[in-house]
Amino acid sequence: NNITHRLALDCEMVGSGKDGSDNQLARVSIVNVYGDTVYDKIVLPREHVTDYRSLITGLNRQIISAKGVPFKLVQAEVAEIVKDKVVIGHDIKHDFTVLEFSHPKPMIRDTAKYKPFKALSKGNTPSLKKLCSEILKISVQEGAHDSIEDARSALQLYRMHRTSWERSIKKYKKKVQKNDSADDSEKKEGSDDALDD
Repeated sequence: NNITHRLALDCEMVGSGKDGSDNQLARVSIVNVYGDTVYDKIVLPREHVTDYRSLITGLNRQIISAKGVPFKLVQAEVAEIVKDKVVIGHDIKHDFTVLEFSHPKPMIRDTAKYKPFKALSKGNTPSLKKLCSEILKISVQEGAHDSIEDARSALQLYRMHRTSWERSIKKYKKKVQKNDSADDSEKKEGSDDALDD
């Protein structure tokens, strides 16, 4: 289990609720920076499943019943693995929503939010399928999705643009720090003025 500082994560979700539109965690996959699988578990649903979304997830009642493990266990294991790590994924907020924990924003690299990728969809959120087709020149998600494959695809996209991506983050951090220090000096000047009154 070679856990590296950068990891890519992807989840599969099944549906609960009347129309099957409520997302429930059904599978979590994590790969390391080399694309090797470090975690891959199927999760037992905590609520009644009304739509297994089998065409997308590749999962059904039999598979989940046979291989599923409790949600709380998976949640704790995943939280421990990604702690203090840079996590790469596609539209990853949905993954953290179903995992029911958050990850520090500066430690997330989301291929759905990266500006040069969004430009391919005229500023809209691009699908992973579109990014893989246009940037990596590979086709993914033909038939059922595979969370390991999707995590690897997001990782590949990140690795191709890693240098410019990380540079843009550093630039942004510097800009924020510069603004913060300017705000602080203005506050200080303001308090000095108050002393003059």
